[in-house]
Amino acid sequence: MLAAALSAHVALVSSAALAGPVDDRFQAIYDKEWTWRQAETGAADEDNDGSSDRHTLPSIDAASQKARLKVWEDVLRQLDGVDVAQLGEQNKVNYAVYRAQVENLAADVRLRSYEMPFNSDSSFWSNLGFMTRRPLRTTADYEAYIDRLRDVPRYFDQNVANMRAGLSRGFSVPRAVLDGRDVSIAGVAEVKDPQQSNFYEPFKRMPASISADDQARLREAGAAAIRDRVIPAYAKLLTFFRNDYVPHARKTLGAEQMPDGQAFYRQQIREYTTLDLSPEEIHQIGLTEVARIQAEMDAIIKQVEFKGSFADFLKFLRTDKQFYATTPQELLDKAAWISKRVDGEIGKLIGTLPRGRFTIVPVPPDIAPFWTSGRGGAGTYWVNTYNLPSRPLYNLPALTLHESAPGHALQGSLAKEQGDLPAFRRETYISAYGEGWGLYSEKLGVEMGIYQTPYEDFGRLTYEMWRACRLVIDTGVHHKGWTRDQALAYLRDRTALSEHEVTTEVDRYISWPGQALSYKLGEITIVRLRAEAEKALGPKFDVKAFHDALLSEGSVPLPVLEEQVRAFIAKSAGAKTG
Repeated sequence: MLAAALSAHVALVSSAALAGPVDDRFQAIYDKEWTWRQAETGAADEDNDGSSDRHTLPSIDAASQKARLKVWEDVLRQLDGVDVAQLGEQNKVNYAVYRAQVENLAADVRLRSYEMPFNSDSSFWSNLGFMTRRPLRTTADYEAYIDRLRDVPRYFDQNVANMRAGLSRGFSVPRAVLDGRDVSIAGVAEVKDPQQSNFYEPFKRMPASISADDQARLREAGAAAIRDRVIPAYAKLLTFFRNDYVPHARKTLGAEQMPDGQAFYRQQIREYTTLDLSPEEIHQIGLTEVARIQAEMDAIIKQVEFKGSFADFLKFLRTDKQFYATTPQELLDKAAWISKRVDGEIGKLIGTLPRGRFTIVPVPPDIAPFWTSGRGGAGTYWVNTYNLPSRPLYNLPALTLHESAPGHALQGSLAKEQGDLPAFRRETYISAYGEGWGLYSEKLGVEMGIYQTPYEDFGRLTYEMWRACRLVIDTGVHHKGWTRDQALAYLRDRTALSEHEVTTEVDRYISWPGQALSYKLGEITIVRLRAEAEKALGPKFDVKAFHDALLSEGSVPLPVLEEQVRAFIAKSAGAKTG
C-alpha cells in the first residue's frame, strides 16, 4: 500500500540520518545550541507552556542579547564548515530548517527587535499569563513557579529599559494603535486581593499528592509573591506605558519608516514567509487573490438571491441577529459541535492522527478585547467570547477548522509526536508552514462537508479574503505608505468581518510587520503542491498519504516543504499499487 511504503521509507531515512561523521558533527552543533537556547530563552507563551522547573524568567537586557548574538554567529560559522552533501537525507532537511532558524534569531538581535517587545496583539506582560496553564504537579514545581513570580520586577525592568532604547531611536509600536492597550496591564496592576489574580489560579488546583502543610505554605508564599512583587511590577509598567511610552511612540505607521526600516521589514518578510519575495511582489500576489476570491463571493450572493449590492450584503451579515450567539456559552458550544463533527470526517483525509487532544476555552478576559476571534495550539483552542455582536456564527466553521482540527491543534500535536525529529523541529513554529496549513485546513472543510449553509461558505471565503487582504494591507502600510484609514477601508469593504475585528486586525498588522503575510503565501504553496501531486500521480494520488507527507515534516520553511513533497511524489510514482 502507498501509505505503508511511505512509512517504511520514512523509517529507513530516519535510521540512516546520523550515519556518518559529518552527521555526528552537525548533531553535536544543534544539540549543544538547542540545550543552551532552552536554558536562555524558554518561557511560556500562547504556543508553548514553557518549563515548570525554571526558577527565573529569561534575561532579555541588551548585554544578554549581545551575548546570544555572539553564540548564534559562532553557530553559523560552525554550520559553514558542515559539508551538506555528506549529510544523510534527513539531516539535509534538518540543516535547512536549523540554519534558517538560527539566521532569523541572529538577525532579530542585530536589528534590535527586542526593543519593541510587544504589539497590539501580543506582549511580554500578557504572555506571562500563559504560564498559569502549565500543570504543576510537585512541591518543586510550585516553588519554581513562585520564584518566577518573584522575578517579574527584574524581567519587566529589563523590558522597559529595552523599550526606552527603542523610543530614543524611533523604533516603537506606532502611537496610532496604542489606545486601550494598557487594559491588560491594568487588569493585573489594579487587583486588590492576590487570590483574585489569574496568577493565583495554580494554587486553587493543587494535587492531593502535596501534603496539606506544604499546600498551605505554598499558597501563602504564592499570594505574597503576587501581592509584593507581581502587582507592583505591573503597576510600575502601567505608569511607564501611560506616561512615557504612549506620549513618545512614533507617529509614523510603516516599518520602512523606522531606523534601518527597509532591512527590518525585509527580514520580517524572510522570517515569516521563508521566501525571498519583495514587498511589491507580495502586494501584487495579494491583489490577484483578492480579485479571484471576490468572484467566488459574488457567486454565493447570487445563489442566495440577495437583492442589493455587495456592501448591502455585508451589512446584512453584520447586523442580522440570526448570525450571532446570545451568550458566551452558546458560542463555545457551537465551536465544540463543529469540532466534534470534524472528528467524524477527518480520518477520510488524514491517515495519521495525533494522540494528543485539545480543549476549548474562552480567551482570558484581560487580553480578549484586542485578541483575534480565536487561536489554537497543540493543547488548546481559544474562542474569543468578548463582544458577541462581533463574533458571527457564519465565520465559526472556518475559524474552528483553522484553530483546532485539522488546523493548529492537530498539526501542533503531530509535530510534538514526531519522535524521530530533533527537538528544534518538534518544538518550534514556522509561521508560513503553520499558518499556511491552518488556512488550507479551512478549504478541507469543503471536502468534509462542514459548511452547511451558503452563509457559512461565504464565511469561509471571508476568511480567505481576509488573508488575501493581508498581503495587500501589510505591504501597503509598511512599504507603500498607506494610512490606517486606507487599511481599515480595504479590509472592511471586502470581508464580512465585524467592525471590531476589522479594527483589531488592521492594528495588528500595523504593529506586527510581516506576520500577516505568512498565511496566504503558505496556503498558496500547499494548494499548488497538492495540484502538482494530483496531476503527476493521477489515479495513484492518495490524499491521506499526501497530507501525512505534509504533516510528518513538522514545521519547515516553504522551500524545504516543496522539496519534500516532490520527493514524496517521485516515491509514490514509483510505488506499486495494490
